[in-house]
Amino acid sequence: MDARAAIPRIRLDDLSDPRIAAFMEEHLQDMRATSPPESVHALDMDKLRQPDIRFWSVWLPQGRDETLVVTGAIKRLDDRHAELKSMRAGARFRGRGLARLLLDHIVGQARSMGYERLSLETGTQPFFAPAHRLYLGYGFQDIAPFGSYAPDPNSRFLTLLL
Repeated sequence: MDARAAIPRIRLDDLSDPRIAAFMEEHLQDMRATSPPESVHALDMDKLRQPDIRFWSVWLPQGRDETLVVTGAIKRLDDRHAELKSMRAGARFRGRGLARLLLDHIVGQARSMGYERLSLETGTQPFFAPAHRLYLGYGFQDIAPFGSYAPDPNSRFLTLLL
């Protein structure tokens, strides 16, 4: 089945599938290869399993199995504010609108959970240009560092009022 024609399935994930661990390890490797160590804020699997985090995955059918194509999470900062974390599209699935699909879902979930604002930190390097386009096109706005973040020339901070 052509992945472009397949219907994606979004699931609130418990992170038990080993394919997620491998996918997130690739994410961490990308972040470490792109940003200096002090500017890598991606979460490892242990941190993603914390009770203040909800994690979603997007899967496409492939024969009798499924392929993991996009991930994303939100981390509760307080009763009104959450942080978008671990947004990643698999390299061969980028540019197909699947990250936007998951972002739509996560924003809807954040609203239904009562959050009034969703913020994120991303890199400033050219590698992150597609993410910048996604977030700015969605309506996120640049802000100063939030939460425990400090000013960092390798970080860009964005927020969306829900």
